[in-house]
Amino acid sequence: QVHLTESGGGLVQAGDSLRLSCAASGRAFSSNAMGWFRQAPGKEREFVAAISWSGGLTNYADSVKGRFTISRVNAKNTLYLQMNSLKPEDTAVYYCAAAPGSYYATTGPQYAYWGQGTQVTVSS
Repeated sequence: QVHLTESGGGLVQAGDSLRLSCAASGRAFSSNAMGWFRQAPGKEREFVAAISWSGGLTNYADSVKGRFTISRVNAKNTLYLQMNSLKPEDTAVYYCAAAPGSYYATTGPQYAYWGQGTQVTVSS
């Protein structure tokens, strides 16, 4: 089992920055590919970013590429999402996800565990 807890969401203005954190427990963190997803009102869950279990590979949705950075510190069982140049379109609930035993995962079905989500609201 893997338990994930997101934090760091909040209300910011367009152009501001925010860092999300995801604390993991249970299965060894380094054995999990990790990712961030988001869901805005009336929309389906959307892929945001992914990182391999070693941290060597990353992938981003086109909508956030160049603005967001995903990283992980395996020794602390923690995943991060640094969000810069935030836009109102980034407003959503952001979810941390884990794919146990997977080296790299970029699609929702590959992820078996999900956090509760943290709200990010970007005003114009």
